Amino acid sequence: MSFHAGGRYLVIGLGRTGLPTVDVLRSQGAQVVATDEKDPPTMRDVVSRVEAAGARFCDPAALMTVLPHIDTAVLSPGVPRSGALVRSILAAGIPIISEIEVAYQLCKAPIIAVTGTKGKSTVTALAAHLFAAAGKNVLAGGNIGNALIKEAVSASKDDWVIAEISSFQLESIRDFRPRISVLLNIAPDHLDRYDSMDEYAAAKYRIFENQDRSDIFIGNLEDPRILALYPERGTRRVRAQTLWFTAGGAHRELASLFAYDGTIWRAREPGGDAAQVMRCSDIPLPGTHNVENVLAALSIAFAAGCDPAGLGAAITRFRGMPHRLQTIAEIGGTRYVDDSKATNPAAVIAALHAFAGGLVLIAGGKSKRTDFRQMGQAISARAKSVVLFGEAADEIAASIAGPPIERASSMDDAVVRAARAAQAGDVVLLSPGCASFDMFDSAEHRGDVFAACVQALGAVARA
Repeated sequence: MSFHAGGRYLVIGLGRTGLPTVDVLRSQGAQVVATDEKDPPTMRDVVSRVEAAGARFCDPAALMTVLPHIDTAVLSPGVPRSGALVRSILAAGIPIISEIEVAYQLCKAPIIAVTGTKGKSTVTALAAHLFAAAGKNVLAGGNIGNALIKEAVSASKDDWVIAEISSFQLESIRDFRPRISVLLNIAPDHLDRYDSMDEYAAAKYRIFENQDRSDIFIGNLEDPRILALYPERGTRRVRAQTLWFTAGGAHRELASLFAYDGTIWRAREPGGDAAQVMRCSDIPLPGTHNVENVLAALSIAFAAGCDPAGLGAAITRFRGMPHRLQTIAEIGGTRYVDDSKATNPAAVIAALHAFAGGLVLIAGGKSKRTDFRQMGQAISARAKSVVLFGEAADEIAASIAGPPIERASSMDDAVVRAARAAQAGDVVLLSPGCASFDMFDSAEHRGDVFAACVQALGAVARA
């Protein structure tokens, strides 16, 4: 199913992916109808933007009158395929593809696709940083915040496009085939959308589904589900060439890039000598999980032919991303850290192990039907005090044994309570382990509110 100018497209969902999709499809000469199930009063500005692009907005209630004139529907990642609206479109015989499928069809440049439960944004941004340092033209997009389709349509054949890809985006691909695919990890998440971990993992595996021997797959040997993809270790086979990395010692003989004895090494050939790349202590990002992220980004750079010289030094200049273990302020000797993008238990566990000393954790939000028991064990072992908020507060509290727990009614209340529980030398860590949509517009909005509350606390302290 190839894009063709003049085709008739329906864009479903008009958020930060859907609206750019409307713009790009129109710029390529397509006829576009757009729809969204949000309440009409909240959609006025969105409808105006759709119409300004030369597209038509259609209320979902009137969609059946439009479908006979549609060739293909493009699904935004936030809209589940299981919903009534999507089911009605499928029942009408309209094929549904994702925005990344259209981006792939329009892109002249090779695409590097990065997926995983955690670390996707950091690896995507860090790989783009390494490409730029190596003198390559690079664009980054996808789930990282700017729609892949906008970057893809502007890329030339001499560029590289690095894309953060979610399982939601992979659900509706047809021919999407990245030159390099990367699978970082598969941990419990989005079980409000998937019936099981196997179904969630199957969505992730689609990232390499269309690759062949001219392509490259990069996998993390520390993850059991990814290790099972290694030749002779599982039933699923990756047709692409493979590169493997590991931050542990158990499987480093299989890896092209690995961390050992505080150093990152690159294996020149299987079983041969290894070359030192950099010391782990020089990585500017906190936490052992960021060693894995660096290994993944370096693997991408090596796979794309970046000159190895200078890559280690380039990593030391990387400053991380907002809302991912981002220090906001230090007040009275207490450090306040925003990790609002930690929206699943695995990310919280990694964050808890990123700091030594006293930790006061702020967590909670909207549950994604994940199991909080392992997260609760880590909180019990690592946190001196916990402040919980949001719909999942009771569920998280039931998994914690030991540290005192307080409940907060708002982010401002949570920050004040955490500040009271902390002392000089401690870290107040916002690492929610949940989605944000019970109280905030997004994880980024939640982090911004946290930062504003911390700044207000600092102003009071200085007064």
